[in-house]
Amino acid sequence: MKEAEERDAELEKIETALLLEGIYQRYGYDFRDYSSSSVGRRIRHRMRLEGLDDISSLLRNVLHDSDAFRRLLGDLIIPVTELFRDPEMFLAFRRNVAPELRKLPFVRIWHAGCSTGEEVYSLVVLLHEEGLLDKSRIYATDISEEALQRARDGILPIDRMQQYTRNYQAAGGTGEFSSYYASERGIVMLKPFLRERIVFARHNLATDSSFNEFHVVFCRNVMIYFNSELSNRVHGLFYDSLAAGGFLVLGGRESLAFTPIEDRYETWNDTHRIYRKIL
Repeated sequence: MKEAEERDAELEKIETALLLEGIYQRYGYDFRDYSSSSVGRRIRHRMRLEGLDDISSLLRNVLHDSDAFRRLLGDLIIPVTELFRDPEMFLAFRRNVAPELRKLPFVRIWHAGCSTGEEVYSLVVLLHEEGLLDKSRIYATDISEEALQRARDGILPIDRMQQYTRNYQAAGGTGEFSSYYASERGIVMLKPFLRERIVFARHNLATDSSFNEFHVVFCRNVMIYFNSELSNRVHGLFYDSLAAGGFLVLGGRESLAFTPIEDRYETWNDTHRIYRKIL
């Protein structure tokens, strides 16, 4: 019995590798170095929904049917985001980083893995209230074009507005949160001026290179899905993308500890994973 289970596990590993390689070769999305346990759960979930018995059948469908691929992609890229998510981090950024950004003539920010844009817009509101927005440009990127389109639209779920308001207040908001959006016929849309300083673009952290020099790089709760090899690659990408003295902001479960470049940063706020490039 144990030998049969080991053979099945090895076969699943081979099929998964072929599926991820096929996705990369056919569609250009690279999940080959994502956490195997996370990817495996999502693949099995899609198999159940599609009524398939094995990964090879899923591979065949994905390669020959772009709709099947988009369904699987929706499982592999699961956006978990909200306005002012982890408000204490935004409060720390407001207090500890914004004063440093005021010293610069112009501020370039890269928000990598922006998903549907809620955290990007949170940052824009913060920059506006700190008098930094007019001299800032925010580049918001994601692997998913569908998520990027939702981000460009700037439409919020009306049933989340009370939670978003509480988050905004906890993040040190200095105004009325309702001044940043308009509500009509059950649709909540962010004010157009919040979108004017954002450039949305597709970027794949697994394969694409740096495209500018930035004073801040946000990448929160993205690398928890990567294996160590891909995480190190992405950390190198961010390091190369940051100007001297630039800030890197990671998610609460992410850290520079034990990475090849941890000694090239100083910890600016350990609790909220804010680091500053020193070398």
